[in-house]
Amino acid sequence: MYRDTLSLLGTALPVVSFLGRLPTAMCQLGSLLLVAETSGSLATAGLTGGALAAGQTVAGPVIGRLTDRHGQRGVVLVASLANAAAVTALVLAALGGAATGPLMALGALAGATVPQIGPLARTRSVALARRDGADDRTVGAVLSFEGTLDEVSFVLGPAFVGLAAALAHPAAALLLAALLLAVCGTAFALHPTARALAPAPGTSTRSGAAERTRLPRSAYALRGTMVLQGAMFGASQAGITALTERLGAPAQAGLVYAAMGVMSAAVGLSMAAVPARIGLSTRWRAATAGLVVLSVPLLFVGSLGALYAVVVVLGAAYAPHLITVFGLTERTVPAARLAESMAFLTSGIVGGQALALAVSGRLAESHGAPAAFAVAVGAAVACALLSWTARVTTPVRELRPAVAERSG
Repeated sequence: MYRDTLSLLGTALPVVSFLGRLPTAMCQLGSLLLVAETSGSLATAGLTGGALAAGQTVAGPVIGRLTDRHGQRGVVLVASLANAAAVTALVLAALGGAATGPLMALGALAGATVPQIGPLARTRSVALARRDGADDRTVGAVLSFEGTLDEVSFVLGPAFVGLAAALAHPAAALLLAALLLAVCGTAFALHPTARALAPAPGTSTRSGAAERTRLPRSAYALRGTMVLQGAMFGASQAGITALTERLGAPAQAGLVYAAMGVMSAAVGLSMAAVPARIGLSTRWRAATAGLVVLSVPLLFVGSLGALYAVVVVLGAAYAPHLITVFGLTERTVPAARLAESMAFLTSGIVGGQALALAVSGRLAESHGAPAAFAVAVGAAVACALLSWTARVTTPVRELRPAVAERSG
C-alpha cells in the first residue's frame, strides 16, 4: 500500500515536505530555550513561546483559506520566506537582549507566518490521489503516511533543538529552522504538484463564495476533538516534566515524550492495514475509547520505568485518532474548504496544547504530576463523548479541484 503511495507522490515531495515541517516542531521549544538563556527569565520565555503558539493558532486557518482560494504555490512561498525572516529576527532580538514586548511581538509574527506545510501536504497528497482515481483505502494510506511524517517531525524537531543547545546554543537550532524554512518551504511551494490544487473554476464567484460557507456540523466536532487532543499533549508534557523532576531525572522528560512519539508513528504506519469494512466513524470511536483506557494509568505512575511503559503504550492510541479525524474531515468538508479545514485541525492541536500546558503546568507545580495527568484523562473522556455523540454524515463526494482541473 505504501509502495503505491510513494509511487503516487514521488520521492522529492515527501522529502521537502518533511524537512519543511521540521521547523514547526523546532521553533516552539527552541524559542523557549533561547529566550530563557538570553534573558534569564522563564516568565519572558513562556510569554514568547505562548505568543508564538497563539500566532500559529489564529493565523493557520487563514493561510489554509488563502491556499483554497489562490492555490498553494504563491501563498506557501510568501509564508515560508516571511517565516524564515521572522524566526531570524527573533534570534537576533533575543541575542541582542530585547525587552519582553518586542520578543512577544516577534514570537507572534513567527507563529502567524508558519506556512502550514503539514496540513497543506495532506491536502496536496489527497488531491493527487483523487486525481488518479484512488479509492478510499488508498487515500487512507496517504493520510497515514502524512500522519507518520508529522509524528516523526515532532520527535526529531525537539531532539535537534536539545542537541544544538547542548553542543552550541539554542540560537543555532532556530537559525537552522530558518534555513530549512527558506529552502524546503520554497521547494514545497514550487514543486510541480502544487498545480494539482489550482483553485477550482468559479470559487471567486458569488455562488462559489456561498458554497464555501457550508460546513457540516460534524466538522466543528472534529475540530473540537483536535483541540482536546492537543490538550492531552500539553497536559502529558507537563505531567511528564513534573514527574521526572520529582524522580531526580529531569533529562529523561524529552526521551519519554520522544518514545511516545516513536510508538505513535509506528502505529500510524500500520493504520493502512485496517480493513476497509471498518468505517471511519467506528475507528474514531474506537480510537477515543483507547485514549481513555490507556491514559487512566497515568494517574498511578510513580517510577521512571512505569512512566516509560504507560506513556509508550498511550502513544499507540494517538496516531489512530489523529489519522481518523483527518480522514473524516477529508471525506465530509467541501472541496473548496479542504486546506482551511486541515489547517484548522493542526492549529487546534497547537492551541489546545499551549493552553493545557499553561494550566496543567500550574496544577503540577501545586499538586504534583497526577494533577496534570488528570487534565489529560479529562481531555480523553471529552474526546470520547464527542465521538459518540457527534453525527458524522458523509455527503455525496464532490469533484475535487485536482479532478476538475484534469477533466477540464
